[in-house]
Amino acid sequence: MKKDFHPTSRNAPSEENPSKTSRTKRFGATFILTFVILFLLWIVFSGRFDGFHITLGLISSAIVAAFSGDLMFPSRESRGIFTLWLRLSTYIPWLLYQIFLANLHVMYLVFHPKMKELINPQIIEFDSRLKSDYARTTFANSITLTPGTITVNATVLGRFSVHCVDDKSGESLPGEMEKRIAKVFRE
Repeated sequence: MKKDFHPTSRNAPSEENPSKTSRTKRFGATFILTFVILFLLWIVFSGRFDGFHITLGLISSAIVAAFSGDLMFPSRESRGIFTLWLRLSTYIPWLLYQIFLANLHVMYLVFHPKMKELINPQIIEFDSRLKSDYARTTFANSITLTPGTITVNATVLGRFSVHCVDDKSGESLPGEMEKRIAKVFRE
């Protein structure tokens, strides 16, 4: 018995209910891109090029890509995904430079003869203007990656609590880091 196609049926494509093929295309694109990134990272970090390790990397990358492809590439147009990653790739070198500078500052504190007078541990709180969860998470992780500061709490409403080892470590927050992340996520 053949079923008739009706435009009002649940399986019919519409603007409110995207067709299964578009979801499948989206899953396929995010799966492949996530798989490629994960497998390349596997190869770089494992350093093993024998059949067993390559096979293990293929299987592991496929499993993780199947479960987390949509986390790595949130629901955006495929063109938007690449521009987001391009903007993020301009942020990462700046962040690495800030991590380097913060390392020098913490090293200065540790080796200074009056270290006990310079260290002033404190928790600072501020509101962030970032709106998306991805932007706030990137901001919180960037703060924690920078030596001398640790994100203690970040609320859904954008309230951050950050532990700073001294006054100088926390004086630039939210500052330039928040502006750059807002630029990456277009907020």
